[in-house]
Amino acid sequence: MPADVPTDPHVTAVRSAPATSDAAPSRDAFLVVIYGDDLGRRVPLSAEPLVIGRSSKSAIQLDEQSVSRRHCEVTFEDGRYVVRDLDSTNGTYLNDLPVERGELHDGDQLKVGPTIFKFLSGDTVEASYHDEIYRLMTIDGLTQVHNRRYFDEALDREVARATRYGRPLSLLVFDIDLFKAVNDRHGHLAGDAVLRQLATAAAARCRVNDVFARTGGEEFSLLLPEVAIEEARALGETVRARIEAHRFVFERVEIAVTVSVGVAAWRAHMTDPIALMQVADARLYDAKRAGRNAVRG
Repeated sequence: MPADVPTDPHVTAVRSAPATSDAAPSRDAFLVVIYGDDLGRRVPLSAEPLVIGRSSKSAIQLDEQSVSRRHCEVTFEDGRYVVRDLDSTNGTYLNDLPVERGELHDGDQLKVGPTIFKFLSGDTVEASYHDEIYRLMTIDGLTQVHNRRYFDEALDREVARATRYGRPLSLLVFDIDLFKAVNDRHGHLAGDAVLRQLATAAAARCRVNDVFARTGGEEFSLLLPEVAIEEARALGETVRARIEAHRFVFERVEIAVTVSVGVAAWRAHMTDPIALMQVADARLYDAKRAGRNAVRG
């Protein structure tokens, strides 16, 4: 991260940019939608300012209530692309930090309302775009962990392996307790921030061979090859405690978050991978009925 970007998440990140130059862009660059409507859409950038907003006159129109009519703009200044917030109601976010003005670097993520763009530029921009499209097939754009499609394929593969070799296989399914209340009280942008922070905190506990994915709106699943049910229960408790202790913050407001966890293991009598998911889901609801912030399995 550049030295002039604050590391405090409560401080608005402002990257200095020189005065506007009339020089034409020296290399290709574009924004790619990696989360939201029009997933995979590519928007080329040029020397002309590009406005993102709810207005039909915007170059990129985002028809969302959390997006201002003229929300932000991307301009080309002295050989670099810069994003500037246009006094929007809900702010513009660059790599999860609120910005008034910030220089865009290859790979940066720009969040406007619920939509996330990835900025790609450089000599290999076309190859980067195709790599990004492949990632969109397997990675959830909001949380940057695996998506449901990837998880389902991994579940089929690991169940077949466990059956063939008689190896243990366990599954954790957990979701955020009373997540609707988080959205209602703090707003959907805060809810998105909670999901991203939770995914990062939980992923830090995963082993190389584990498969961690966002499998629903606020639901996550952790597939554990070579792990028996006893160890899986202990891991479920570790995840529950880690999330309860984690400090979730959005725009200087701390948000209390807990999860309920269901634990299941593959058994010889199960007929297909769906059966394993059904057992884990049933135990997740047992945890909810037990008062939430609990592990059952």
